[in-house]
Amino acid sequence: MVSKIRREFHQRFEKEALVAAAPGRVNLIGEHTDYNEGFVLPGAIDKKIYVAIAKNDRQTLNFYATQYQQEFSCALQDIRPVQGWPTYLLGMAYQLSQMGHAITGMDVLIEGDIPIGAGMSSSAAICSAFGVAMNELFTLGLSRMSIALTGQKTEHDFAGLQCGIMDQFASMHGKAGHLMKLDCRSLAYEYIPFHFPDYKIVLVNTMVSHSLAGSEYNLRREQCEEGVAVLRKIFPSTHSLRDASLEQLARCREQMPEIVYRRCHFIVDENSRLLQGCVSLAKGDLASFGQNMFLAHDGLSKLYEVSCKESDFLVAHARTLKGNVGSRQMGGGFGGCTINIVQDDFVDEFVLSMRTAYEKQFNIVPEYYVMQIEDGAKLMR
Repeated sequence: MVSKIRREFHQRFEKEALVAAAPGRVNLIGEHTDYNEGFVLPGAIDKKIYVAIAKNDRQTLNFYATQYQQEFSCALQDIRPVQGWPTYLLGMAYQLSQMGHAITGMDVLIEGDIPIGAGMSSSAAICSAFGVAMNELFTLGLSRMSIALTGQKTEHDFAGLQCGIMDQFASMHGKAGHLMKLDCRSLAYEYIPFHFPDYKIVLVNTMVSHSLAGSEYNLRREQCEEGVAVLRKIFPSTHSLRDASLEQLARCREQMPEIVYRRCHFIVDENSRLLQGCVSLAKGDLASFGQNMFLAHDGLSKLYEVSCKESDFLVAHARTLKGNVGSRQMGGGFGGCTINIVQDDFVDEFVLSMRTAYEKQFNIVPEYYVMQIEDGAKLMR
């Protein structure tokens, strides 16, 4: 891929390129907890976005995405949010300029093998790869966390998605053979070994495209904030749902709309599941961890209501299959992939059964991806 993108860049811009790559991510457990200052447990994967970059002698940004065969150009002084993939590149350049960094004109080519809309956070990978590339090209001296936070601000200001920090953090800080328990309040993190050589992470794609910006995702965030406001009246030290217990939530139930109570109940429960899951992984108890994944899906479907009939079907069918220890919907919701932990000897059988059952039910053949946990964003020397 690196050789290919270097050749394509040279053919299009007639110069040599600096190349950076950043991975997508999976999150084993802890969904929608990041913007509630809770915990998440992601890992970087072996599917990436690649960015080739070089300075030009004009105050112009020239972008080309080989996946879409689309180009985009604008003057540096005219940067503003746009529709589609260019907005992430524009946002990163704009945010770094606003921070006082001297960003000049550049030519950029992006390529990748992260499936779009499958919940593996291709947008965060674009921001991360471009951030690493600009950091090197302009000698900015940025830390990995600074690049991740710039990517998050780009999502907020240029894509209209009020996301937490998990996706950008995981793309920047990934470590092969490890998950990352990230405290989304303090940004402290620790690596959790995920070394189960007899098991694979298998994603099954519903093929249902989801767009969260400006719709249900942001609504869930508002509902959580509404719940926190009620909790704070009785428990003044409640800064976010991270601070709440189920007992406290129950005491406030009558003061909340039922839908707000259900949203908050899921988040409080999900934080607890994640912490229990880390203890299980430390003991090598993958079976207990998998059971918490099933419980997480039940909550996503019934309490947080970000699932869909296709995801529910895949998880229900996966529960019946030999060799599968845990399944749930992954990502923001409303489609995308389910994530499953499957014993190596049963992966082929698992995939065949899932695809056959799903095609029979929905007349759609789902894609699947067998994942490996890899390192985070880096320059490709």
